[in-house]
Amino acid sequence: MAIKTKEEYIESLHKIGRNAFILGERVEDIVNHPINRPAVNAMAESYLLASENKANGVGRAVSYLTGEPVNRYNALSRSTDDLVLRGEMERAMGVRTAAGCPRSTGHDAINAVYSVAYEVDEKYGTEYLKRFQAWLEEVEKNDFSVSGAMTDVKGDRSRRPSAQDDPDMYLRVVKETPEGIVVRGAKAHQTGAVNCHEHLIMPTRGMTENDKAYAICFAISIDTPGLYHIYGRQPSDTRKLEPNASIDLGLPRFGGCETLMVFDDLFVPWERVFLNGEVEFTWPLVNRFAIGHRSSYGMAGAGVGDVMIGAAVAMAEANGVGKNKIIWDKIADLIIMSKMLYGLGLAAMVKGRPTPSGIYLADYVLGGVAKYNATHLPFSMSRLGQDICGGLVATMPGEADLRNEEIGKFIEKYLKGVSHIPTEHRMRMIRLVECMSMGSMSADLMTMGLHGAGSPYPQKMMVLADLQETIPQLVELAMYHAGILDEINAP
Repeated sequence: MAIKTKEEYIESLHKIGRNAFILGERVEDIVNHPINRPAVNAMAESYLLASENKANGVGRAVSYLTGEPVNRYNALSRSTDDLVLRGEMERAMGVRTAAGCPRSTGHDAINAVYSVAYEVDEKYGTEYLKRFQAWLEEVEKNDFSVSGAMTDVKGDRSRRPSAQDDPDMYLRVVKETPEGIVVRGAKAHQTGAVNCHEHLIMPTRGMTENDKAYAICFAISIDTPGLYHIYGRQPSDTRKLEPNASIDLGLPRFGGCETLMVFDDLFVPWERVFLNGEVEFTWPLVNRFAIGHRSSYGMAGAGVGDVMIGAAVAMAEANGVGKNKIIWDKIADLIIMSKMLYGLGLAAMVKGRPTPSGIYLADYVLGGVAKYNATHLPFSMSRLGQDICGGLVATMPGEADLRNEEIGKFIEKYLKGVSHIPTEHRMRMIRLVECMSMGSMSADLMTMGLHGAGSPYPQKMMVLADLQETIPQLVELAMYHAGILDEINAP
């Protein structure tokens, strides 16, 4: 079985045990928990997308390891075409769910680890790539969802991992045995990880010789003893616990989730270890994961942006200003922002280059520029969506009020816009914009957009670092056009 159906994915989650906690309580049936089920649905949509493709397309690919059809989220990228199709898959998932897909971290991790394992083996004669390929074949064969886990909790940011008062602030090896390693620590902000089958764990920064215990990369299944998932709170998340909640959810079908992932003296067998102490390869691994994730943010952001554009147009019509030039000026801004994210992400992938292993990575600078724009454009799009909705996006009565026998008639009468659009439809659209801009999905669409794969400053530093070699040429070019070189070179 190389590609699961949506139903097979959901059924597979029921068969896996895990240590998961939501709102301070252990959850046995994580799949059907009201707070988590929308996130399960979003992940399941990636399986539906792949199963819908009759031939290789945005959702499915041909494995470079086995030649069999596989879900593109688990596939290696061996050409710029692969990168572009991956980007189009992210956009499609953004459109279909208004939430994106957490499997993107797995795809980025798979390609980054493969390329680095190849280079470590070349230098040290290790067998990391052989181990990794064996693991990846199982992932492809079973169409496992993989989460890429990188971000450590970091403790005192002014100190390196080995200099922390508490050495567990970065995930580390605490013991080695003939059978494997024992690790301890935590990874934060793990998007969708609680709904994945496998975790691919990476270091969070470049390490020095003093940090060798932290230079570790490995894979574990979600049911590994000693692994805990502690669900993160989101704005308005307890609305999902309300009986018969629909309108007030804003996005009733889909959602996102993050967990604090704790490794409490967890054992990892050697065959699942892909880096162990080779500190000089930690930064390339971090950087390669990041560039894949940064470039994909643009494409995914464009897909979600399309949903916000549709909501804005629908709200303009419901409010009776569907032909107002001022409103359409704002909608034009929304469209431009969405296309900008798409174009930058696409450009980064089209300009991708191969690593020595044959894995293609997106262009570092263009990917950084795409991510830089993804740190602020969603906030601007949210502002415009709220602007067009009006003040009700923050003050509207709830669904229970609409259903109430005594006051429901008042809600129906006074929250109506144009006469031909039902009040409930207007309320649902307002709640959608609320959800995306300051409700449960704002955590994924804005905060994670701001910090995921690096906040704004690192993107600027990447651009400046790349230009260090070319800046003198640009200065000389400007001097030529200004006529200064003519004076300097005159006899």
